[in-house]
Amino acid sequence: MPDISIGRLRGGYCAIWRDDAGKRHRHQLKALNRKTAEAEAIDIFRRQAVQKEWSAIADLWTAYRDHLGSRPTAKTMSYTGKAILAHFGALRPDQITVQDCRRYVALRTKSGRKAGAIWTELGHLSSCLKWAAKLNLISRAPYIECPQKPAPKDRFLTHAEIDRLLSADCEPHIRLAILLMLATAGRVSAILDLTWDRVDLDAGRIDLRIDTEGPRKGRAVVPINASLKAALVSALEGALSDYVVEWNGSQVRSIRKGFARAVESADLEGVSPHVLRHTAGVHMAAGGIPL
Repeated sequence: MPDISIGRLRGGYCAIWRDDAGKRHRHQLKALNRKTAEAEAIDIFRRQAVQKEWSAIADLWTAYRDHLGSRPTAKTMSYTGKAILAHFGALRPDQITVQDCRRYVALRTKSGRKAGAIWTELGHLSSCLKWAAKLNLISRAPYIECPQKPAPKDRFLTHAEIDRLLSADCEPHIRLAILLMLATAGRVSAILDLTWDRVDLDAGRIDLRIDTEGPRKGRAVVPINASLKAALVSALEGALSDYVVEWNGSQVRSIRKGFARAVESADLEGVSPHVLRHTAGVHMAAGGIPL
């Protein structure tokens, strides 16, 4: 840190220092006495130094993912970041305009990306910049215009369709993931993150939470029904890792392709992993289970 001196400016105090290139900087302070002015001057210098360090969106994106740690959003941002950083990565936050956001939407739409996916991508960018502004890594977060979020899908599986899906030709870990989603109403990310230490077969419950403080959207502690218990007992006997849904002793990162094959084998249409979550909610509500 360079030498910072306190001077007088416009009837108040100011901080004065020279940067590495020898350029002189002077910043008006709010302090009313010299002691508080010295503390404020140090904070201002450090804030400006940090803002300079994290000037590009790509750097802020990486820092935000590091901040999120093991939360599911950090994993999702590894995918959404491919498109976001290709378009915005080299820009500074203050350079982003509404027109940049609209061009991004147009390009992603032209490439075949759906509105919901684009909404998520720009939403991650907005969250990243708001976090950076909150920590004073940037002076302010620019407005990120997102496309209108699509209405939620009403698709859910009937009991007959559920039977067809569970009887479909698919790998054992895909069937177990499907059964877990249907029985717990958990998101696919929560199911793939689930470890055996959070499955209590004796008490008949599963703790979908990674920790007691997160993630923000909330994961539940849910009961285990008879069909799921039988599948879990069988899976535990052959377990090769700490993860409930595993393949060849390793955590499964995605079931997208395997799930699609199971849906095709069951001769179903319009079924995504999220449809299983909606399906579970619909049938639980119909069965009188409290929200």
